[in-house]
Amino acid sequence: MKQVAILLFTIILISCSNHERNCQDFRTGTFEFQQTINGKKHTSTFTRTEKLQIETYKGKTDTASVRWVNDCEFILQKLNPKSMQEEKAISMKILFTEENSYTFEYSFVGSNKKERGVVTKLK
Repeated sequence: MKQVAILLFTIILISCSNHERNCQDFRTGTFEFQQTINGKKHTSTFTRTEKLQIETYKGKTDTASVRWVNDCEFILQKLNPKSMQEEKAISMKILFTEENSYTFEYSFVGSNKKERGVVTKLK
């Protein structure tokens, strides 16, 4: 019985947490995204305006158009795709924000496979 009470308390506590979403603070600026691939940390930086995102990764720069669906969701479309894979638009959704970072979920438009990441705002 004690375990059931602890489980119920935990569920109630988790369901009451309210994540902040100040997406307006992250519409534009300079950002950094870090991810680990095969045990190695990779970092990309990007600058986003209301309509463009310019990203630098491994010394290469790519530009994508930005189309905001609502305050916390936008679609990225590469302007100069070099392959069929790069032609696919990416749906981005800011899940919650903190002081200088946000957690987001992304997927190719039309795909059910979603990934998550954290972006830090530099400026």
